[in-house]
Amino acid sequence: MSQMPTAKPSLRTIAMPADANPDGDIFGGWIMSQMDLASGVFAAQEIKGRVVTVAVDAMTFHKPVYIGDDVSCYCRVVRYGNTSLVVLVETWVQRHHSEQVEKVTEGRFTFVAIDGEGRPRPLNIVEK
Repeated sequence: MSQMPTAKPSLRTIAMPADANPDGDIFGGWIMSQMDLASGVFAAQEIKGRVVTVAVDAMTFHKPVYIGDDVSCYCRVVRYGNTSLVVLVETWVQRHHSEQVEKVTEGRFTFVAIDGEGRPRPLNIVEK
């Protein structure tokens, strides 16, 4: 059995019937939107300001997500740029009514920091 990361998840939710196809598998687009929400909040907290998603790279769906699964997204920065950062998101589930835990999806989301006018702004991050 896999072990979820020990860090606090950036997002945690339950996969519901409205998010599934007729066979009970959760739509990939729903999972991707949860990952974008999680990484967007994470990126904004990381740089202490507004961010916008500009790219999603290397999205990999390893296993299906089912109705009732407890879905958790874990985020970490993999690269800082002048105005952007790349966040790796791993999505894990605890299967409904089970102790089974599995990594189901991962992807890299690129964000650009923006100012009040919506223009890119420098991150001014001291490498962590």
